Amino acid sequence: MGSSTPKIHESWAGLLRSEFEADYFAQLRSFLVDEKSKHEVYPPGSLIFAAFDHTPVAAVKTVIIGQDPYHGQGQAHGLCFSVNDGVRHPPSLQNIFKELRDDLGIPVPRSGNLGRWADSGVLLLNATLTVRAHEAGSHQGQGWERFTDTAIARLSQQREQVAFLLWGSFAQQKEPLIATDRGHLILKAPHPSPFSAHKGFFGCRHFSKVNAFLHGSGNAPIDWRLE
Repeated sequence: MGSSTPKIHESWAGLLRSEFEADYFAQLRSFLVDEKSKHEVYPPGSLIFAAFDHTPVAAVKTVIIGQDPYHGQGQAHGLCFSVNDGVRHPPSLQNIFKELRDDLGIPVPRSGNLGRWADSGVLLLNATLTVRAHEAGSHQGQGWERFTDTAIARLSQQREQVAFLLWGSFAQQKEPLIATDRGHLILKAPHPSPFSAHKGFFGCRHFSKVNAFLHGSGNAPIDWRLE
């Protein structure tokens, strides 16, 4: 992330312009420059804003909120819970695919790349958009959360009838950011990690519930198939 405006869809660049120009974001940028001079940082700079680039403001039908990018080599590419083609599915993603199969009968895909979801209207947003290699949570508290909280709040104010999927306690803390007068759907479940998926993520049927909601509000459903 140099001094120029990062690669981000123009609709989001406009919605978040005040954040890019804020003092805290300048400090965040300086932090990242320093980090990259000393450590490997994921995802690659060109993909930090991939969630916003794949899914313009007007195209968002559903929001899934994650916490941090994956910190293993070659995993993170800017979409929460998603990994690059050819990368082994992390445990939480395995459980997401199991629930998808049980809910909608969609076979578990070979690739864990969720880019097709993003291109069909699913904003796959991590609260923190970068991480130091092999150090989970290492870029928390540097300003990203303020940036992504603002993105969630402004999206919810600008759009109507968007489904927000809040998986786990961290994502559920974002609920107050979501405007209550815009007809949004808020679905909550435990996190899909192996530690909690059996406590109610399995069987939550969020994928079919989102499509029923979209159909009921006159919008095309999400095509949850990845291949």
